[in-house]
Amino acid sequence: MYFLTGGAGFIGSNIATALSARNVPLAIADSLGSADKWQNIAGVPLEAIVPPSEIFDFLLERGKSVKAVIHMGAISSTTEQDADLIIRTNFTLSQRLWNFCAQNGVPFIYASSAATYGGGENGFEDEFSAKYLAKLRPLNAYGWSKHLFDRWVFAQTERRHTPPQWAGLKFFNVYGPRELHKGSQASVVSHIYPQVKENKTCRLFKSYNPQYADGWQLRDFVWVGDCVNAVLWLLDNPDISGLFNVGSGEARSFYDLAKNVYLALGKEPKIEYADMPDSLREKYQYYTKANLGKLRKAGYGLPLTTLEDGIRMYVRDYTEKGK
Repeated sequence: MYFLTGGAGFIGSNIATALSARNVPLAIADSLGSADKWQNIAGVPLEAIVPPSEIFDFLLERGKSVKAVIHMGAISSTTEQDADLIIRTNFTLSQRLWNFCAQNGVPFIYASSAATYGGGENGFEDEFSAKYLAKLRPLNAYGWSKHLFDRWVFAQTERRHTPPQWAGLKFFNVYGPRELHKGSQASVVSHIYPQVKENKTCRLFKSYNPQYADGWQLRDFVWVGDCVNAVLWLLDNPDISGLFNVGSGEARSFYDLAKNVYLALGKEPKIEYADMPDSLREKYQYYTKANLGKLRKAGYGLPLTTLEDGIRMYVRDYTEKGK
């Protein structure tokens, strides 16, 4: 049985769907709330749905049957202000899960984030060394909590206190199906689509960096299916451990992203630019691009989805079909 935290969330539910296609037993931990988040896993057969507060009770009872822990659960909002909540969820819980896996010989795969790189002034290298990690300066509490755990993991590898396999995945700007429950924190694609569908003009943020024109801020947009494939590949290759970037390997503009949503719906682009909230201006990443050399060198050979193909799939195969 695989144990997947955040299993009803965006990336987690896509992993759950892929694992169900393999007909493997799966239990998830998540909070479903009172909205429609449950629909993300409506078609997935499950051994259990565990409230986050009962994770370790469940592992105490059934931990010997757990084949691997896939830890996607987190406070993922980049605007969350409750740092204590973020640390309890993103750092302390992650530490406890790591220790469980190390003590019980269970592989552990967890979600890190490109937010750990901050403004990118030290590059986007998934180098796993104390010196490089110490240089990184995340721009918000979410990124800091993920970075804090990456640094803690490094200390555990130095102590040789590790699960038999471990992998941290630095996901870049992920988009795709099953993210609407995230509301304002869902990807830009999901916000643009309904505007385009209703023949409205979509709005992107103005740039406040003279190096980038309005709408030409650059991000590494990665299709969620590529993130799922990386997780499945690690599960299939238990001899591979490390901290890895997971992105498309390309830096594309928000203008490109918006334009492709229009094109996927057969419409002419209509784009205007709006003021960025003051609270974001000093914490905004203008450029991200994953260096995928380390993942490729480890043996990951699957092709990556282009922005054009990813948006076309999102619009035509999921959103337009109501998935």
